[in-house]
Amino acid sequence: MKIVVIGTGYVGLVTGTCFAEVGIDVVCVDVDAKKIENLKKGIMPIYEPGLEEMVQRNMEKGRLQFSTDLSSNLKDTDVAFIAVGTPPGEDGSADLKYVLGVAAEIGSHIDDYIVVVTKSTVPVGTAKRVRTTVQSELDKRAANIEFDIASNPEFLKEGAAIEDFIKPDRIVVGIETKKAEDVMRRLYKPFLLNGHPIIFMDVPSAEMTKYAANAMLATKISFMNDVANLCEIMGADVNQVRKGIGSDPRIGNRFIYPGIGYGGSCFPKDVKALIKTARENGHEMRILQAVEDVNEDQKSILFDKISKHFKGNLKGKTFAMWGLSFKPKTDDMREAPSLVVIEKLLHAGANVKAYDPVAMLEAKKDLGDQIEYSKDPNDALIDADALLIVTEWPEFRTPNFNVMGRLMKNKLIFDGRNIYDLEEMRENGFEYYCIGVNTHQTITNN
Repeated sequence: MKIVVIGTGYVGLVTGTCFAEVGIDVVCVDVDAKKIENLKKGIMPIYEPGLEEMVQRNMEKGRLQFSTDLSSNLKDTDVAFIAVGTPPGEDGSADLKYVLGVAAEIGSHIDDYIVVVTKSTVPVGTAKRVRTTVQSELDKRAANIEFDIASNPEFLKEGAAIEDFIKPDRIVVGIETKKAEDVMRRLYKPFLLNGHPIIFMDVPSAEMTKYAANAMLATKISFMNDVANLCEIMGADVNQVRKGIGSDPRIGNRFIYPGIGYGGSCFPKDVKALIKTARENGHEMRILQAVEDVNEDQKSILFDKISKHFKGNLKGKTFAMWGLSFKPKTDDMREAPSLVVIEKLLHAGANVKAYDPVAMLEAKKDLGDQIEYSKDPNDALIDADALLIVTEWPEFRTPNFNVMGRLMKNKLIFDGRNIYDLEEMRENGFEYYCIGVNTHQTITNN
């Protein structure tokens, strides 16, 4: 089989590379000529563990190619995946101009049957608009060419995307015809050999499944953060509460870790888009609106703790920040809670020295030289008034607290991800604030 993937962002690049890995001929197309030239040289536009090596391997074997020319690469293609961006508008709705632009180009150039698949996260009804757009271009050409549309939402976790694609929990495909189902089943056959399920459904249901999945996960996060804030007020320990409820199989122990809010390219955008879609159709998503409101407030909670500790006087103080990306194992800074914390600290007159294993170059695109970028975690700590844990990278979990204490001006930690143990902090003489536990008392060595 031959497929074309239009868009070489996070979803498109991972999708195309993983299909190539199982022997399918793939051409990844993008209008960004610089990005395509870099990819041909093995330079990745994103950080994702294992992706660079997989791209290089499949390029060398001739199964993976990169191009800026969509029209010539549609010939003899079985499936065209639309994986371009759907940025949120000011009102929260998904901007479909790139999706529909690709659909128009497909309609202008196809000369044989093809399945046109929306891989981008798009509102319910988008595939129908894609069909209309493709058909409109065919009508302009007076071309009687058969095609099908499908919806194939992605469920990739940044930092584990390759594993998620190769060994999926489920593959969801929305189709309209048996012919399209046969093509998509053949395409995904290599991923089904180990029993991974493929679920065929109607197209609108597939589109809704993606939004509903992300909205549910976002809801779990905001719910737990809301509970954590109440725990602090009531003197409960959210870490114990989490263990207690997570042992219930109806709830499960995933996505119930308290923190400083969710970020990234999916949850914020998809929650807003689903709220907007519902509102346009006369329905209010009241729970999701609360999910979004809680999340926005939660991004400020670490700053609020800092401001309270220093009695509002942050001018001239220096804060070390460990972690910038919205989650570990990615350099994605979109909607990252770190940006909110940094903005508030700078506005209050403080200085920030940050370290992140992979996201500092990406962060600099947003922040420029407003903060200092450190060469390693300890470098950020030198003469710091406090340390802020913002992203739970594994390398931050077992630091040398003795060295940390000697480097810092104050033995003070604000942990936005609850990666340290309160007793360990007490033993090492640190004053320690975290999420969902009332620890705001000075802790000294016995």
